Amino acid sequence: MSLSFSLASGTPASVDTPCLVIGAFSLGVLTDAASAVDTASGGAITRRIEAGDFDGKPGSMAMLYELDGVKAPRVLLVGLGVKAEFSPQRFHQACAAAGKKVSALKIASATVWLSALDVPGRDAAWAVRTAALAFDHAAYRYTATFQADAASKASTLGALALAGTGQEAALDQASAMAEGVYFARHLGNMPPNICVPAWLAEQASEFARGHEGVEVEVLEREQMQALGMHSLLAVGRGSANAPRLIVLQWHGGKDGDKPYALVGKGVTFDSGGLNIKPTGSMEEMKFDMCGAAGVLGAFVAAVKMKLPLNLVCVVPSVENMPDGNSYRPSDVVTTMSGQTVEVLNTDAEGRLILCDALTYTQRFEPQAIVDAATLTGACVIALGAHATGLMSKHDDLADELLAAGEATLDRAWRLPLWDDYQKMLESVYADFANIGGRPAGAITAGCFLSRFTEGQRWAHLDIAGTAWESGRKGMASGRPVPLLAQWLIDRC
Repeated sequence: MSLSFSLASGTPASVDTPCLVIGAFSLGVLTDAASAVDTASGGAITRRIEAGDFDGKPGSMAMLYELDGVKAPRVLLVGLGVKAEFSPQRFHQACAAAGKKVSALKIASATVWLSALDVPGRDAAWAVRTAALAFDHAAYRYTATFQADAASKASTLGALALAGTGQEAALDQASAMAEGVYFARHLGNMPPNICVPAWLAEQASEFARGHEGVEVEVLEREQMQALGMHSLLAVGRGSANAPRLIVLQWHGGKDGDKPYALVGKGVTFDSGGLNIKPTGSMEEMKFDMCGAAGVLGAFVAAVKMKLPLNLVCVVPSVENMPDGNSYRPSDVVTTMSGQTVEVLNTDAEGRLILCDALTYTQRFEPQAIVDAATLTGACVIALGAHATGLMSKHDDLADELLAAGEATLDRAWRLPLWDDYQKMLESVYADFANIGGRPAGAITAGCFLSRFTEGQRWAHLDIAGTAWESGRKGMASGRPVPLLAQWLIDRC
């Protein structure tokens, strides 16, 4: 579970906590909290700096024990770099590094004074919320499928007090967003033999049952067949695990208010289908449902915050497997919209389930639709692991999402969605093809989705590079929960 947050009281030197976290800049420039601890301890921090044991550079840390005049038995001193170069990104990096250090200690709680820092261009509420979320993210541990060793792998850190007078509202937001991020990371990290479409649907249903104002509907194969979702169903045809369409609604606004809509790609495992992925890249494909996890996490955050708006969350969930019944390259499928698609590659399956989900979502007459998907390797090549790819024909909506990303440091970068790219999807045998070739692969995927959102205020987030960290020890990041949660906050 996520950490429990509270506001710190007292002074840095007098607070009773297993670990006190304070910061200091380079060149011996102390923050107010560090100066207070230094004075109370008779210059203990100054002596460390003068001895060369702490230089204040970004990422540097020093643990000080049993300082005279300081109640906390441990004081973690965190480097903030040159004061003139201090920025929101530097602040977040310092909090993340400190969170990693503190969560590795065998302590149940800590008190953070970094949240009292003046961050250029940001207010006190932002500093408190950002610090809380950074520590919570660092404290996350995956233990779901461990047995006897699970307790030893879990962090003992359960509570965090943060300096910030009168910032109760910021902490409430942080708590809700942390729960949403945790929910998304938990879903994303689960192994694909457990996290199948039916299990994903049950997690959404369990959340709905526990929260007033939330409604859930889960559509199964026969219902989707009746609706004409032949594209979505084609992708799941080769799997023994039946597909699901998960529909959550939050009735937080006024009756009759049009909802906002989130749509997330939920491919619980992507083998590539008959265009099977090579060994060495397939094992990470349990993360191909992180778009679903992200929009579900943002939904959780919105409900926990009790945002005064109506919200719809639609998750098409399938498993893409090779089988005698699998859909094939050169198949032509008919989408729920009535448009036909030539399948040129069965590994371009995300757009084939999203297109039917986007069509279905329009029955709710949403004010805006935002989809999130681990859609293309091309987006990873273009933007790496730092920025989510954002595509939209609506400048105002794109600007809203970009601003939400900047506010939360869950940043996105806009890619063009010009009509010039549409001709790359031309097909001889259907209305259009599901891929446009290697050039501009992320953009042509967005162009494909745009054909199912005509007349809608819509944006697409390609999170293929940001949804998880690559490598054998890589884990789901929880993105884009902060971005989407902030976007929804801003709509209120």
